[in-house]
Amino acid sequence: MTEVQRELRTDDGARIAYRVTPAIERRPGRAVLLLHGLASNLTRWSEFVEHTSLSRRWDVIRVDLRGHGGSIATQPAIGRRLTLERWCSDLAAILDAEGHPAGVIAGHSLGAQVALHFTVSHPARITALALIDPVFRAALRGRWRLIGRLGPLLAGGAVLVRALNAAGLRRRNIPALDLRALDLQAREALRTGDGGRAFVRHYSSMRADLRTFRTADYLEDAAELFRPTPVPAAIAVPVLTLLSASGTFADPAASARVAAGFPRGSTVGIDCHHWPLTERPEEVRAAIERWCAALDAPCA
Repeated sequence: MTEVQRELRTDDGARIAYRVTPAIERRPGRAVLLLHGLASNLTRWSEFVEHTSLSRRWDVIRVDLRGHGGSIATQPAIGRRLTLERWCSDLAAILDAEGHPAGVIAGHSLGAQVALHFTVSHPARITALALIDPVFRAALRGRWRLIGRLGPLLAGGAVLVRALNAAGLRRRNIPALDLRALDLQAREALRTGDGGRAFVRHYSSMRADLRTFRTADYLEDAAELFRPTPVPAAIAVPVLTLLSASGTFADPAASARVAAGFPRGSTVGIDCHHWPLTERPEEVRAAIERWCAALDAPCA
């Protein structure tokens, strides 16, 4: 099926952009929502959507979270905030618009954080979770542990930047970010001797992110990324956790211990840094497809 570009108008005036590949064998409740990470957009999932077999039986929906890519918040700058609660509300509205009472959510990094919070804020709307290198606060290490404690300061910085924006101090033109093209370049660079270190420096660089992302939005993204996640024991749905081996931000063993707390969880290790969709797209796609096939087995 051909992917269709859509836009949702929310009650508070925002425009949420998303794309849908309708299932060949469509049924309400059989949808997979794909969520990107911090300072990212739905093009992070372009390769996945191009090659996945999920669209035979599942609606595949990739989303620009509010404030990212084509999803524009139109309320006044100072009053606008990007929060887990807003993102979760937007996802529920997308499910409504597409005629799905519930769905599966697959999220990378910040997207995994949104997925976890959606599970506790909208428990009737979720059937399963796929978490791609989630950032569990208890597993953070090094300077990231300190940054994880600075959420209120990051949010406060965003308020200040929005006030400056309202006063007219803002960047007028922010270039669009095509992550599919960037990921192809990154994989080529990873084949060189120093490619791994250069890749991590670029993909974890705030300076690089801010070239294509609004400053206030970035600060709020970071504040939400490091919020405490729900207690794993409280997540009743099936959970697939894909954990990177290198632990760019978090200790892999500590992350695995947290993931082991999901009552209906399974964990798969991926030999990569924090960006499995970039570094190991085939492995990620295969793992999610096998897991979704198992979820759907009674209906096969």
